[in-house]
Amino acid sequence: MEKSIRIHPQDNVAVALTDLRAGEAAAGVTLLEDIPAGHKVALTSLHPGEKVVKYGFPIGHATAEVAPGSWLHTHNVRTDLSDALTYVYTPTHPRLEPCSPDTFPGFPREDGRAGVRNEIWIIPTVGCVNDVASALARRAQRLLHGSVEDVIAFRHPYGCSQMGEDQENTRRLLAGLIRHPNAGGVLVLGLGCENSGIETLRPYLGEAPLPRVRTLICQDVEDELAAGEALLRELIDQAASWARVPVSTEKLVVGLKCGGSDGFSGITANPTIGAFSDHLIRRGGTTILTEVPEMFGAETLLMDRCESEAVFRQTVSLINDFKRYFTENHQTVYENPSPGNKQGGITTLEDKSLGCTQKSGSAPVVDVLPYAHQVEKPGLNLLSAPGNDLVAATALAAAGAQIVLFSTGRGTPFACPVPTVKIASNPTLTHRKAGWIDFSAAPVLEGVSIDRMGEELYGKVLAVAGGQRVKSEEAGFHDLAIFKQGVTL
Repeated sequence: MEKSIRIHPQDNVAVALTDLRAGEAAAGVTLLEDIPAGHKVALTSLHPGEKVVKYGFPIGHATAEVAPGSWLHTHNVRTDLSDALTYVYTPTHPRLEPCSPDTFPGFPREDGRAGVRNEIWIIPTVGCVNDVASALARRAQRLLHGSVEDVIAFRHPYGCSQMGEDQENTRRLLAGLIRHPNAGGVLVLGLGCENSGIETLRPYLGEAPLPRVRTLICQDVEDELAAGEALLRELIDQAASWARVPVSTEKLVVGLKCGGSDGFSGITANPTIGAFSDHLIRRGGTTILTEVPEMFGAETLLMDRCESEAVFRQTVSLINDFKRYFTENHQTVYENPSPGNKQGGITTLEDKSLGCTQKSGSAPVVDVLPYAHQVEKPGLNLLSAPGNDLVAATALAAAGAQIVLFSTGRGTPFACPVPTVKIASNPTLTHRKAGWIDFSAAPVLEGVSIDRMGEELYGKVLAVAGGQRVKSEEAGFHDLAIFKQGVTL
């Protein structure tokens, strides 16, 4: 394996592919100090204020004199990011050559979508009934039969004591999950006195009947556990006879997310997801890219790929509105990535973002979704949500993603409401946390092409869509997190 990689010909840094020692030669320079794996080494002299270039784009500027062979990181590099900006639409008009759709064994639903799982979900309308939901999920396990795979309670602390758009977002997100095609049946569990009660949620569920949904208001019955179990039995019996049938990849929606990144994420795992995204979109499918703060510094790459000026304007609003959300809460828009990201070699938010946006591949951007809204157009969509892993992944599920791809250089056991495929960026993580990782992009470091890795990931996703369980499902992990933006009463 090579010692380092210069990602783009215009880069004035290289990334160490393994721990390097002072005095070694790498990327045409002699190292002046130790360089940890995933971190950056200067290939040229840099004066204070000069741009540090990686992926062919600036990721910040030097804050001190830097000699070739020096380590570049948070001690001598600073972001160039600023507040809301004015952008000009300079379209690149990307186009992917379409292919014939493939199929996967899925569960067609009455609304024209398809599920990749046939589970029974319990959705509380308010956190006050979380424990009831969990107790019902445990009791219902003995009722499972036929094609029903699990009964899952999705706990959350919201649904009451919220105001305005904050409350609206909770209602829309819960409605998106209630209607999700991975659920063969849903028990909506209310308390009876909350702001987002069952009757309040009904208009958010659409006008069409929902034969897969039952409701229970705990204050209206003498024994909520007995009443809930009876409804769950009914839902399970109804869903048990449904069988997997061939479903077109035109029905497949996959969310794209990364977290706990390292210096390899933008070289291996994220480009592999991007290649996957292109493969799926060519076959009529849909992908959704989110975590808006991790677009800061790379947003023009997405803006220039917007299929129309109207979508470009939506993308500008997506970026600048999220920056205003930061500043209105008295926070900077350029906060450096997490401690784990820094330890793994990510120096600035631009560094993170330029790696992060590679998950979008090369497809045109067809639509921009507000938080808690559902996808409507096939192709590459952008979704408004923060970078937080649980919040962003839940938002992807609520937007309609049946599967979420999650790249990581650090590893995490979490899962969202839908199968969450963990993709490792490096071989150490792949082997050390085999109980977490579903797919490794590390072979890219050994010379395997991104396109080949994307094809392999595409095959993995079709297998998961067809019923192959991911590691977090095997562990019984299912998480839900709502984006809390307003006042709590």
